[in-house]
Amino acid sequence: MTRTGRLVVGVTGASGGIYANRFLKQATRYFQEIYLICSEQAIQVMQTELGLNITRETLSAETLLGYPWAGLKVLNPRDYFSPPASGSFRHDGMVLIPCSMGTLGRVAQGVSDDLMTRAADVCLKERRPLILVVRETPFNLIHLRNMVQAAEAGAVILPANPSFYNRPQTLEEAVDTVVARTLQALGVEQKLVPEWGVETHD
Repeated sequence: MTRTGRLVVGVTGASGGIYANRFLKQATRYFQEIYLICSEQAIQVMQTELGLNITRETLSAETLLGYPWAGLKVLNPRDYFSPPASGSFRHDGMVLIPCSMGTLGRVAQGVSDDLMTRAADVCLKERRPLILVVRETPFNLIHLRNMVQAAEAGAVILPANPSFYNRPQTLEEAVDTVVARTLQALGVEQKLVPEWGVETHD
């Protein structure tokens, strides 16, 4: 697949807004355009967990990431006329980070009730990468079956489970182990977290 430099990102209301925040900051290094879809609950979670002073009206690269970045396209989750709603719009994949169990269920069942789930459905039908960074614990049987169904349809289930073999010293470093794996799942040669057993040289 020819890379376009475009990425679609959905942020749901699952706890773990820090995953979205850290991922977006890294993704700006590897993509020219990011099409961002945030649910109302996602905005509330980031306000609560990250202390961000954001609303639907003020959502931007500067308020979300802390710096201006012209490549961020903030989309309304009710706007079905946005580019990611159509299969003719080419991009390099979509990441739902964090992905709530409700959103997972709608994606797994093909229920496109907003732009986020419609864009995910487009990824599956067009055979584009769809990474679901699921965030819940414990999982019930419905959650597990929905994950299986989404995986069978072509999605990558990437739980927000940090790794510790690199001995992260801060919460951000632990979160970045998930961010790095998410970038790798998109085919990005990330340098955030070194590969296990591979020496890096500057």
